[in-house]
Order: sequence, then C-alpha cells, then structure tokens
Amino acid sequence: MRRNLNDVIRLSDEQKKQLVSEIKAFYLDVRGEEIGMIEEQQLIDLFCEHLAPIVYNKALDDSMRWFKEQFGNLETDYYLLYKDV
Repeated sequence: MRRNLNDVIRLSDEQKKQLVSEIKAFYLDVRGEEIGMIEEQQLIDLFCEHLAPIVYNKALDDSMRWFKEQFGNLETDYYLLYKDV
C-alpha cells in the first residue's frame, strides 16, 4: 500500500517557524540577501515536495536494515540457548 506523502510529511507551526528562521539566516549570511514570505514558503514547499520524500525513504531503509540486523542477532541468540545433547 502506497501512502500519500502529504499525509506523512507534515510540519508543525513550530517546525515551519524554525525553517523560516533558518532560510532567512542562510540567505542573509551566505547570499547577503533578505528573502520575502512568499519565497520562504516556496522554498519550504519545494523541500517538502522533493527532498523530504528522499529523506523519509532513506530513514525507512535505515530502519529496515537495523531491524534485519536485530533479527539476525535474535536468531543467533536463540540458537545459543540450545544445550549439547
């Protein structure tokens, strides 16, 4: 079942506020420019649409790799419980 990423990637008001602050600081520090509210929102939308799914999928892949590793450890530990006959 494929999930709609709009349902998965939602930013709270606090997260949006923090991102706006980071974007403003970046543009001012790196580019020496001030950025307007429309541009801020466009950048956030761009990142959410294009970058967030990549990061989200990477996190899922990392989680699956971790779970597989843990399951492998569980299986090894299980067989260590066997007694010599």
